[in-house]
Amino acid sequence: MTDEPAETFYSEDRWQNWLTRVEDEELDPESEDFARLYFNLQNDTTIAIAKVISAAKDGRVDEETTLEKLEFINEVVMAEPEFDGEEALLLIDSVQTSLVPVFYAAEEYIIGGPVEEYSVEECIDAAIEVATDEEDVDAALAYLVQAGTQIIDGAEFDGTEVDEIESWIVSEWLNGLDSLQDAFADPEVIDEE
Repeated sequence: MTDEPAETFYSEDRWQNWLTRVEDEELDPESEDFARLYFNLQNDTTIAIAKVISAAKDGRVDEETTLEKLEFINEVVMAEPEFDGEEALLLIDSVQTSLVPVFYAAEEYIIGGPVEEYSVEECIDAAIEVATDEEDVDAALAYLVQAGTQIIDGAEFDGTEVDEIESWIVSEWLNGLDSLQDAFADPEVIDEE
């Protein structure tokens, strides 16, 4: 196995380039440009995560190295940005929130494989239910992490079928899982440098 540096999959410079772009933009949370930037940042990160997991699946990196690479990406992307603009901070916070179940699911998958106690759909339904009825976001996150491990393993869900969700955080987390699914569904995107 080769021990490539973590920067092969992601780098601090890459994330900083996104932050610079966000800081330089005149952001309007209601605009298409804001949404496009949100999805580009999110997708760029999930593609990097998918590349790391694919390298592990192919036997190019061992479990310990894979977890280190995932942790590196997590630390870079989840660090608090050092700028003041309210809209820019809102954008980065939304991206970071959406990626929480993605990072947990990636780690869980590498350590133990897919968690298949419930189907992806059952996990999503349960997450929506507990977050809405009981305000239990930790349980909702646990369900979505389980769904994420299955998505990494090839299971699919249709994000367009999810009705309007009362819990904004579950909605953000589902955006992250949808992005993760896209990263694995299109190998050409995953393999791009």
